[in-house]
Order: sequence, then structure tokens, then C-alpha cells
Amino acid sequence: MPTEHIVALLIQERDKLNRAIELLQGEKRRGRPPKIAVTVVPAENGAGGGGHKRTRTFTAAQRKKQAARMKAYWAAKKKAAK
Repeated sequence: MPTEHIVALLIQERDKLNRAIELLQGEKRRGRPPKIAVTVVPAENGAGGGGHKRTRTFTAAQRKKQAARMKAYWAAKKKAAK
């Protein structure tokens, strides 16, 4: 029996065994994994712990200051580029 034929038979047998093992271990998920559930540990001081992260929002004054900072930043970059 040629060596190539023996190798091909062994590969086929390996593939059959791998499929059988996968079936016995259970279904493997393919594709994008599900989102990980975040466990929230309540604070020890008894504070709320509502389970969601609070997002920050700028006040009108903060937005105005940030706009002035960015305007100055881009003006300086434009000046440096010349």
C-alpha cells in the first residue's frame, strides 16, 4: 500500500474522530460571541448601584470653553503647517 494512501486514510479517520469529539462535547458557537453580561457588585456603603454607567454631559459653559480650546488648537496647527 503506498504511503500517500495510508496518510490519506489516517487523515480521514482523524477528521471522523474530531467530528465525534465535537458532537460529544456539545455545540460550538461560530461567528460573533455574545455580549458578556456585566455583573454589578453593589457598593458596601449602601449607595444605589443602579446597574448602568452614567454618561457625562457638557453644560453650555463647558461646551463654549471646549469650542474655544479647539478653535485655538486648530489655529495653531494651521499656523504650524505654513
